[in-house]
Amino acid sequence: MFKGIALSVASSCAFAGLYYYATLLKPLTGEEIFGWRMLLTLPCVSLFLLLGREWQPVREIFIRIRQRPNLLLGLMGSSALLGVQQWLFLWAPINGRGLQVSLGYFLLPLTMLMVGVVFYRERLTWLQRAAGASALMGVSHELIQMGGFSWEALLVAFGFPAYFMLRRRLNTANLGGLWFDMLFTLPFACWFVLGQQGTVAQFEQAPRLVVLVIFLAVISAAAFMAYTTASRLLPFSLFGLLGYVEPVLMVVAALFIGERIASREWLTYIPIWLAVGLLALEGVRHIRGRARA
Repeated sequence: MFKGIALSVASSCAFAGLYYYATLLKPLTGEEIFGWRMLLTLPCVSLFLLLGREWQPVREIFIRIRQRPNLLLGLMGSSALLGVQQWLFLWAPINGRGLQVSLGYFLLPLTMLMVGVVFYRERLTWLQRAAGASALMGVSHELIQMGGFSWEALLVAFGFPAYFMLRRRLNTANLGGLWFDMLFTLPFACWFVLGQQGTVAQFEQAPRLVVLVIFLAVISAAAFMAYTTASRLLPFSLFGLLGYVEPVLMVVAALFIGERIASREWLTYIPIWLAVGLLALEGVRHIRGRARA
């Protein structure tokens, strides 16, 4: 379990870094950044799988598709769920919606926790229950203050649980499933990149984009692989609660970009940050338990 926790935290740090990184890619739009990210990340993931001798899951899914062609429909649905999230992730910070999306990532661990308890009958430790209760206080305050949540926040909070549940149902919650999710986004990625008339001019105007886009792909590939592996190693509820690391860092990134937390929103964020602290304590207890064993 320790490996899963470490991979989850590492992926959260990488994804949060990409949240700020997207603002360095101007004048590219969110759609263009998404297109380049998907086009270049798949070759990086493929290379990592081949070098790490992890290609077997991809091969197994190819075999399953030949045996059950209707599996393609499920894989396309899984790819669509992931693709929408990745587009939103890169579109939001460029269009001043960074805090709205980060709030969705704050909601996400709660919805993941509920899925783990209701659908997978997982049991929570007392620290996990306390973290969930604290986070629920913050979420409830936001609901009372705003009368609801933005579409960006709801799309994140409910889209990702649907994605992970579908992957478990398809038995593709592995690096092979991630490879196919990326594969089916390529037509849309090509359209976003090649369908724009000013693409070449943008790179001529800002040659630094070539290097930045390549690093975008490498960081994305490493983060995706760590995240996917963690989702397989950890219980659904714990995996969901560890997701609080990412939105905390996303808020920091949004503040660096220039967005601000309104005074009325502090009672939303403080209980959620307390939940993160409780989860950190849970991680320390787990590490100590392993050391004693």
